[in-house]
Amino acid sequence: MRHRDVWQAIDRLASEYGMSPSGLARKAGLDPTTFNKSKRVGASGKQRWPSTESVSKVLRATGASLDEFLSYVQGEQTPKIVQRVPVIGYAQAGDSGFFDDAGYPTGSGWDEVTFPDIGDPHAYALEISGDSMAPVYRDGDVVIVSPQAGTRRGDRVVVKTTEGEVMAKELYRRTARKLELHSLNPEHQDRTLEADEVLFVHRVLWSSQ
Repeated sequence: MRHRDVWQAIDRLASEYGMSPSGLARKAGLDPTTFNKSKRVGASGKQRWPSTESVSKVLRATGASLDEFLSYVQGEQTPKIVQRVPVIGYAQAGDSGFFDDAGYPTGSGWDEVTFPDIGDPHAYALEISGDSMAPVYRDGDVVIVSPQAGTRRGDRVVVKTTEGEVMAKELYRRTARKLELHSLNPEHQDRTLEADEVLFVHRVLWSSQ
């Protein structure tokens, strides 16, 4: 998935629904300059990507499906390269036997979704349960998770503890001794875990709402 293809999909989505990129941003409740071409590359030349939250908002605002948006990402002349991603429920994720010792999903017989190839053969989809990530992720939403993607402060992550608890949080700080997690829903407490309590931390790449 290339930087220019994702931004092209934003432009195409706006055009298909009779709007400019700034009009699309405004309709989705975002700052009108969110999708401006000047916002797509930083002053240092580093590429900026649209956030999953902003994409989710424009899909809700237009009524477009994720599949429709992904078709714009692929483009009419671009071969559609996809991978089949297993869908794991919260209850399953908490059970033993669904992840191997490296933290990769294992087994077969799951439901699957198709997703553009992200270069991680161990990627999986997790169906959110509960409201600790509301309003960003709600009960029943599906997030695409990559075990191999690096994580940094501010990333949305899926964490599994050695006790089998699974949670979707925002990564606040990670040290050699502790993992600090932030709940986006103020009704839920932030969490601090000792390093030896953490089985894995996987980064959320995309959400389907």
